[in-house]
Amino acid sequence: MHLCWKLALMIIVLVCVTAQQVNYRRPTRVGVTCCKEVSKGRIPPEVKLIGYRHQNALSPCVDAIVFYTEKDKYCSDPTARWIQFRLKGLKEIED
Repeated sequence: MHLCWKLALMIIVLVCVTAQQVNYRRPTRVGVTCCKEVSKGRIPPEVKLIGYRHQNALSPCVDAIVFYTEKDKYCSDPTARWIQFRLKGLKEIED
């Protein structure tokens, strides 16, 4: 009798594991949209910036401050001396 319970429990575990394997789906490939290089060049003052975000380096992406306009984005070097001046008054954009 004790052996029957062990056998039944093993079958239940096997069925559960097998059922989970059937429902497993591989993740799909997601395209990476990030700054892969940055510029130290200043963004001209006449370019109206609407926000920014800090991008951490995680390959292939690099450490960057991403400035946003209505249509474009600029990948800038966070160590550039002019960055702090342009960040004043801008709202940080959350992902």
